[in-house]
Amino acid sequence: MSIPEAALGPVDRARSRSLVQRLAGVPIAIVGDLMLDHFIFGRVTRISPEAPVPVVEFDHEEFRVGGAGNVARNARALGGSIELVALTGRDEQGLQVQSALTSEGIGTRHLVRDDSRPTTRKVRIVTSRNQQVARIDYEDDHEARGDVETALMAALDQAALSAKAIVVSDYLKGSITRPLVARAVGVARDQRIPILVDPKIPHLDYYAGVTMLTPNNAEAEVAAHMRIRTHADARAAARTIRDRTGCRNVLITRGESGMWLLADNSEGHLPAAAREVADVTGAGDTVIATLALAFAAGADIVEAATLANAAAGISVGKFGAAVVTPEELLAAL
Repeated sequence: MSIPEAALGPVDRARSRSLVQRLAGVPIAIVGDLMLDHFIFGRVTRISPEAPVPVVEFDHEEFRVGGAGNVARNARALGGSIELVALTGRDEQGLQVQSALTSEGIGTRHLVRDDSRPTTRKVRIVTSRNQQVARIDYEDDHEARGDVETALMAALDQAALSAKAIVVSDYLKGSITRPLVARAVGVARDQRIPILVDPKIPHLDYYAGVTMLTPNNAEAEVAAHMRIRTHADARAAARTIRDRTGCRNVLITRGESGMWLLADNSEGHLPAAAREVADVTGAGDTVIATLALAFAAGADIVEAATLANAAAGISVGKFGAAVVTPEELLAAL
């Protein structure tokens, strides 16, 4: 067992290359909260005479798929074969999200339309140097119930038929319910495949029996009721989270402090790659997508965490919810 301050050993370069090459075509089922990220770009030259706020002169706009969709995009960019289970509204944004996913080769036949809610959309107003001025959220985050929840379960059953791993991407936007997670855990157990969860603290008790949780540092602090400033703190928090949730493994992502891994036969620190950070948005999506694919491709838990750590380092060097390619991952390793 590693001591709290010890870094986990590096993965052999040839082994890393082999694992990255094996990611191509690996089937993954992703279930979670799907979003549309809408970026409005402009420049600020003056303050409004109506209120003390900047006037943004429109330049252009971009649309990107976020939430569970960004996990799917990351897994697809690394070569995986992806089926996505998620809710959309029966609206223009839902069609827009579906079209964007399809154009990237992500399976959308298991999307469930809910007439009672809009497709979750986050509108960000961004100025020079990628500075965000404001954000407007369109959403209804009540948890799916009745026929909608039943449809999600049926979609999960179908999407997981050939999957080698299941990812639960929880953003508290309504797709993830306790019965749905329990169903996913049961499917994973029956098919003997890993199930990984990017958690949200209000749902912590939903995740009993999952293979791995991947909280960030702030989430881990809340879940463990303690501050995390050192590797020893991370070690204690990871053990508390594992005991509280009944999950098998915990990977705490700690930004510039790297990651802390708690597993059955491995425990230790993964140092962060030294690089300039442009935007941490979506880094957790990159981590869990890489972990799931690596597990499904035959990596052990330290190898999977090492690949995910390298992928996260690449992701934070890009603006917005970015993806990582196999070529970038190989170069980083």
